[in-house]
Amino acid sequence: MIGDFEQQRVRLSTGVELDVVDIGPKNAPTLIFLHGFPESHRTWRHQLPHFAGRFRCIAPDQRGYRGSSKPQEVEAYTPDKLIADIFALADVLGVDTFTIAGHDWGGAIAWGVALGGQPGGLHPAWAGRVTRAVIANAPHPGIFQRLLATDEEQRAASQYIRTFRDPASDKILEEHGIAGILAHAFADRVPSGGLQPADEIGRLLKDWEDRDACRAMINWYRASTIKVPAMDEPYAEPPAAPFPKLAVPTLVIWALDDVALPSCNLDGMEDLVPGATIVKVPGCGHFVPWEAPDAVNRAMDEFLAAT
Repeated sequence: MIGDFEQQRVRLSTGVELDVVDIGPKNAPTLIFLHGFPESHRTWRHQLPHFAGRFRCIAPDQRGYRGSSKPQEVEAYTPDKLIADIFALADVLGVDTFTIAGHDWGGAIAWGVALGGQPGGLHPAWAGRVTRAVIANAPHPGIFQRLLATDEEQRAASQYIRTFRDPASDKILEEHGIAGILAHAFADRVPSGGLQPADEIGRLLKDWEDRDACRAMINWYRASTIKVPAMDEPYAEPPAAPFPKLAVPTLVIWALDDVALPSCNLDGMEDLVPGATIVKVPGCGHFVPWEAPDAVNRAMDEFLAAT
């Protein structure tokens, strides 16, 4: 059992306040860890103490989560705003350059942070600030949309997003919170316990009692531009569109038993992320940072030492 991490409240130039873990030497190289849905900074509870002896480790509860600001309008959760939060967080904490690490939705934002902040990156004000990227079970944006258009397995696995976006789900959300909508969207695909220790499940259920947080977390999906076709819509290769390559050293960790993101998401990774280090974790589901923490820590140790 890993106890609570001390958090500080940080006001960002983007207009939100985040609760943030900031541990490790302030003058050491910085790792910023981004959690996904429907968790918190505790996604990384096994990584933060492991790396804090050698790195400054920063892990926010992102906007919409736990005690952080929870604007209720969908437009507050477009990816550009979520990406901007991370650079604003680095600014307010006095961090110039950093390695970005992300899982699930945090990984999706980490892709955007890395593409915007790599040398010569998409966003001139941020270019050169991101030195490395670590992605855990989060699809590359240039691969994911193509798979949704062409791959039956990924399209089937992503139908839950259509459920999350459906206004009819609002009543479930109000009455039963995130636990209710997860049960509705995933049915028999949700593991029946045993992975999370009881104290962690208790923390999550407490976090999910806040209906403002529940709505905010779902708004991440509703604000996304990703198109998820229905199963009976045609399968067709989308029009070719150039996608910028990610040139900073990048580690992609992929647990192979992920019911939402099958390993076809690795196909074509080398073209979009030349030289990427890919580490596959067999016998592990979606939440690889805490389902297989030793494998994740080992992969990150080797990657960070080599780069």
